[in-house]
Amino acid sequence: MTERIRGSYNATIAASYLGYITQAIVNNFAPLLFLILARDFSLSLAQITVITTLNFAVQLLVDLLSARVVDRIGYRRCIVAAHVLAAAGLIGMAVLPRIMPPYAGLLTSVVLYAIGGGITEVLISPIVEACPTRRKEAAMSLLHSFYCWGHVGLVLLTTAFLAAFGEHTWPILACLWALIPLGNMVLFTQVPLADVNEGREPLSLRRLLGQGTFWLLLGLMICAGASEQAMSQWASAFAESSLHISKTMGDLAGPCVFAALMGLSRALYGKFAHKIPLRGFMLGSSVLCILCYLAAMQTGSPVLSMVGCALCGFSVGIFWPGTFSMAAMTLPGGGTAMYALMALAGDLGCSAGPTVVGLVADASQGRLQAGLGASVLFPAMMLTGILLISRRKTKQ
Repeated sequence: MTERIRGSYNATIAASYLGYITQAIVNNFAPLLFLILARDFSLSLAQITVITTLNFAVQLLVDLLSARVVDRIGYRRCIVAAHVLAAAGLIGMAVLPRIMPPYAGLLTSVVLYAIGGGITEVLISPIVEACPTRRKEAAMSLLHSFYCWGHVGLVLLTTAFLAAFGEHTWPILACLWALIPLGNMVLFTQVPLADVNEGREPLSLRRLLGQGTFWLLLGLMICAGASEQAMSQWASAFAESSLHISKTMGDLAGPCVFAALMGLSRALYGKFAHKIPLRGFMLGSSVLCILCYLAAMQTGSPVLSMVGCALCGFSVGIFWPGTFSMAAMTLPGGGTAMYALMALAGDLGCSAGPTVVGLVADASQGRLQAGLGASVLFPAMMLTGILLISRRKTKQ
């Protein structure tokens, strides 16, 4: 069995799918426990907010450092270490607050799993891109769909577990979720890993930064992250405050359906990529995304608004993996530095999108529809960027 795994790139791709499920757990488990953590450890909302801020801040730092460090250490060592750190952070959530000051214990756990999540985000895409598969775009899209399925599964199973066994059992659940990165860590010690650069000399960081197309791709990644998270992070609050839908229904009809449709979009493209050109699918998705944001603003029709919120998940599904595939095709010698900086740009977009919504809404007397209206800018810029890259490619 072990020999079969070592010789199969299908096992490598399966391990990569589990890597993105691990990433979904790392990013979304703690937010599901925010109110429970605040109650158990007497934390203020400001202290709770730091948990999310610290997670993404550490991941941004890891993205930046990975551009220079990963190639020296090696992909296998780094991806195995990433899963060890992710598991250590999840287990740490259950253990550290009870053996040291609770808040310090939580933040230490966040740092551990954030480092693991950051490394995973940088490495998984180039690992799959390097596998000797015929349909690279399809493999990349299907890979990223597993983040969505992981998010949906995490929400549903965590909710069911806490409802069945009580909210006080969350430390047990944290340890159970840690079994996924621990198991995948073992798998990554065995599976074959292809040469990411495919025998080519990778572009130096200076040459990479001197490529105009690379800066356009970074812009696309920022817009991809912003288009996705501007709606995802605010969908529940928008449904409750502006559309007067209950919180439970808002969570199910908002973030959960959003994530499910985003995963469906990626899975469908993964299945039919041989029939649908990537550029055409991304252009069509950009137009659909603009329409979804405009529909969500129409608070006079709650049904139309919620349909817009949900379909937005489908429209943004291809943005992130599609941009990675465009980069691999356009700059085949980009190497680890390219993937690391693109992950950094994507994370910046994930932070910028929700921030723009919040700031515009605050300046508009709390009207979230105004914030979502301003976010139409992100898919509009995505559309423009894709056209510019296509034009540059045609000229070359």
